[in-house]
Amino acid sequence: MPIYKSTEYGNIQISLEAIASLAGGTITECYGVVGMASQKLLKDGLAELLKLENYSRGIVVRQNDEGLVLDLYIIALQGIKLGEVIYEAQKRVKYVLEKTLEVKCQAINVCVQGVRLSK
Repeated sequence: MPIYKSTEYGNIQISLEAIASLAGGTITECYGVVGMASQKLLKDGLAELLKLENYSRGIVVRQNDEGLVLDLYIIALQGIKLGEVIYEAQKRVKYVLEKTLEVKCQAINVCVQGVRLSK
């Protein structure tokens, strides 16, 4: 279900896939995040690293009465404090979405699907 906005110039419709792409681009720029991962682990328990055009496969966007709820699946950099990196990534994604789209984010859930040595 897309987000609808009205301006003095007309109506705007923002798809949930566009929101997912914006969130994916934002979180991959954060320190300690190697990239986006697929929602489903491969049969060996390994996470697939997604390319730029497939970010929406690693993000689930839901909309309810209180705002957006995002589930982001990432691969993190090994040897860092995951708690701090994820907290800062959540803050940044929330800030970018709220400033860019002018919608409220209820929750940004980050799931670490794996760790890698470097980018």
